[in-house]
Amino acid sequence: MEDRNVGEAISELNKNPVEGFSAGLIDDNDLYRWEVLIIGPPDTLYEGGVFKAHLTFPKDYPLRPPKMKFITEIWHPNVDKNGDVCISILHEPGEDKYGYEKPEERWLPIHTVETIMISVISMLADPNGDSPANVDAAKEWREDRNGEFKRKVARCVRKSQETAFE
Repeated sequence: MEDRNVGEAISELNKNPVEGFSAGLIDDNDLYRWEVLIIGPPDTLYEGGVFKAHLTFPKDYPLRPPKMKFITEIWHPNVDKNGDVCISILHEPGEDKYGYEKPEERWLPIHTVETIMISVISMLADPNGDSPANVDAAKEWREDRNGEFKRKVARCVRKSQETAFE
């Protein structure tokens, strides 16, 4: 990747902020590692949360997708227990060897940080229980959404508010 592409992306976000998240470099000397703050979407269980995540860009971005990892604890079917985000547009481009995703649902070089973040915010509002990264969260989301799942998410939201600006 040319540094220009990542530099342009951060500059564009600073000029035209997108509702629901903010982004910046973790270290001013490393354009490939970003920190994002995601505001829990209104009218969802995540409302009021302030979730910190890291985006790590490969050197050949935008040909390949960045990796995204929540640093703030989050209980969600599409976020594994280590914080790694599992959504289609962050999967390597091309055919899905398992046949679950169509190539056009996976990473394409036209995606931007903005389209990634909109997808993540959408994922928070509407989990994909058919393709879980966290099987336990997916099971609770399907079977006990208003009970145990809701309690765990509420705990994560409270914790995120306490630690958001550390």
